[in-house]
Amino acid sequence: MRLHALTRCLFSALMFLAASTSFLPQRSLADGILSQMDKTEDLSRKRIKSEENTSEDSGLNVELMCLDANFFNKTEVLDMAEGAKKFNVPMFRVNRRLVASADGGLSNPSVLVFNSSWGNVEESHEIEKFKYPSLQYVKRPIKEDDIAYMTVLELATLIKTKQITSLELTDIFLRRLKKYNDVLEAVITFTEDLAYSQAKEADELIQKGVYLGPLHGIPYGLKDIIAVPHYKTTWGSKTFKDQYLNIEAWVYKRLKSSGAVLLAKLVSGSLAYDDIWFGGRTRNPWNIEEFSTGSSAGPAASTSAGLVPFAIGSETAGSITYPAARCGITCLRPTFGTVGRSGVMSISESLDKLGPFCRSAVDCAIVIDAVRGKDPDDLSSRVIFLKDPFSIDVSKLTVGYLKDAEMEVVDVLKSKGVKVVPFKLNYTVESVQAILNFTMDVDMLAHFDHWQRSGEDRQYEAQDQWPEELRRARLIPAVDYLQAQRARGKLIREVRESFTVDAFIGNATDWELVCLGNLVGMPIVVVPTGFKSIEDPPKGGTRRRTTVTTGIYAPPDHDHIALALAMAYQSVTNHHKQRPPIDDLGPNDKVAAAAKHGICPSGAKMAEREGENCSFRG
Repeated sequence: MRLHALTRCLFSALMFLAASTSFLPQRSLADGILSQMDKTEDLSRKRIKSEENTSEDSGLNVELMCLDANFFNKTEVLDMAEGAKKFNVPMFRVNRRLVASADGGLSNPSVLVFNSSWGNVEESHEIEKFKYPSLQYVKRPIKEDDIAYMTVLELATLIKTKQITSLELTDIFLRRLKKYNDVLEAVITFTEDLAYSQAKEADELIQKGVYLGPLHGIPYGLKDIIAVPHYKTTWGSKTFKDQYLNIEAWVYKRLKSSGAVLLAKLVSGSLAYDDIWFGGRTRNPWNIEEFSTGSSAGPAASTSAGLVPFAIGSETAGSITYPAARCGITCLRPTFGTVGRSGVMSISESLDKLGPFCRSAVDCAIVIDAVRGKDPDDLSSRVIFLKDPFSIDVSKLTVGYLKDAEMEVVDVLKSKGVKVVPFKLNYTVESVQAILNFTMDVDMLAHFDHWQRSGEDRQYEAQDQWPEELRRARLIPAVDYLQAQRARGKLIREVRESFTVDAFIGNATDWELVCLGNLVGMPIVVVPTGFKSIEDPPKGGTRRRTTVTTGIYAPPDHDHIALALAMAYQSVTNHHKQRPPIDDLGPNDKVAAAAKHGICPSGAKMAEREGENCSFRG
C-alpha cells in the first residue's frame, strides 16, 4: 500500500510537469504513466500476496516443527491454515465462551473421567466407619504447648470426657497460629469468627449429650484453594487475592458435619505451585532457614509446628508428600477419587487429590474416614470400600522394600511379624515424568485459559513456574495429549502386573515415583523416621534438623493397608512425636534471635534439598 501511494504521488508530479512543458504530448504521456503505474501496482499486489503467503507458510512451518509435525508440503500447509481459520478457530472461541470464561476449573468438568480402581466394577458397599481405639487415662496437660502437640484422638478424648472445651482448644490454637505466623508465613486468612461459632456449637452439643465422633470440636486448617463461604479463597495468587467464592467445598461440608472447627485458610503456593505465594514464602518449622516446599506449604508447616491438630492439603504432583517429608509429619495421599473436590481449584481432573496432614497415622485414618465418599458434583469421586485399618493383622501381609527404603522401617515391621522382601516395580514406559507434565499442564491451561490470554500470567509470583509451563503447554497438540494418556494406561497396566506384594516401602520424594504414584492414583502414607544434622550448622551447634522420612505405598483402593503398616511402625517408635525447635534453636544459632522475636531471618540461605528443582503442584 505504501508503494501504491508513492506511485500516485509520482503520477501527479509528472502530470504537473507535462502540463507546463510544450514539447511533451500531454495525452500520450499520461497514458504511458498510467499504464506503467498499473503494471507496477499489479506487481506490487502479487509481491505483497506472495510475502503474506511466504510469511504465513514460514510461521506455520515453525509451529508445526514445534509440534513435530513439519512433514506437510507448502500447499498443504496453506490449506491447513485456511481450514483452521474457517473451521477450528470459530469453534475454539465458541467453546471458550461456553466453559472457559472463568478461571479455576470450578465448573464444567471434563467428561473424560479417570477411574484409578484396579477392579472391573466399582464396589457397591456402603461406607462402614472405622472402629477407632479407645484411649484410657488421657489427662489434660498443664502446659498449652503440651496440649498443642497432642494427637486428634487424644484431644478427642479430652473433649468427650469434658476435660477441655472446643472453645478452649480454639483459643489455644489461634494464639499459636498468630504467634508463629510471622516466622512461618503459613496463614492467608484467619476464620476466627467462624471458628468461635463452630466451637460454641460443638460445646453445646456435648452438653446435650450429643457426640459426633473423634473430630467433634477439633480445630483444623484448610489449604486456601478450598472454598468456604464469606471468606476469601485466594488460591495463593495476587491475581485472586481478593476473591470471594460463594461455594461450600464438599470436603469442608464433610468436616463441618463431623463437628470440626475451622481456624484458618492456610497457605497454598500461588495457583497451587510450590511454596511461593502472594504474601511471601512458607518456612519449614524444623529448619526455618529453608522453605517448606510444595504448594500445601501452609497445612504442612502449621501441623508440624503444632499450630493446628490437622490440616487438609492437596496434591497433583508432590504437594502432599514433599512438604510432609520436609516438615517431618505424617500424611496420607489417598487413592485418587477418595475425597470429593467440588469447590476446590482444579489443576488436573485426573490427578488432583485431597488428603490430611496429621501428627500420626492414626489421625490420618480418622480424618480420611470423615471426608471420604461420593461427591455428587465431582465425577471422579467414588465410594471406595476401605477395610478398617485398625483391624488389619499386619503379620499376614507381605511388604516389599525398594533399594532406597529406610531400613529402620523395614526392620521394625519385620519385628511386628510382617513378611518383608526386596522389591522392584517393573515397567517399560520411559516417559513417566513427561506424561505427568503433559497431563497436568494441558489440564491446568484449560482451567486458566482466560488468565493466560488476558496477560494476567505476567503478574504471577514466579515467572519460571506456571507462566513458562503453560505457554509451552499451548504447543501440545490434542493428538499427543491423547497419546500420553494411552501411554499412561500402559503404565497403569504394567504397574498393576508388577505389584506382587501387599505394599512396598520406598523414598517418598523420589520424583519418578512421585510422578508414577500420581499417574496410577496409588495411595501413600509418609512417616517420619528420624533426623540428621543440617548442612553448614553454626559454630556451637543448633537444634535445627533435617527430617528423614519414608513412604509406605499400597495399590489403589488399599489405603487401609498403608495406614495399618504406618500405625504398626509408629506404635513402637517416637519420631512422629518430636517437636520442631521454632523458637528454641540454640544459643549459638544465628537465627535464634530473629525467631525469638517473631521475625523471619533476613538473607537466610535456602538449604538445597533433594528435589529442589522439581515441580510440586496441587
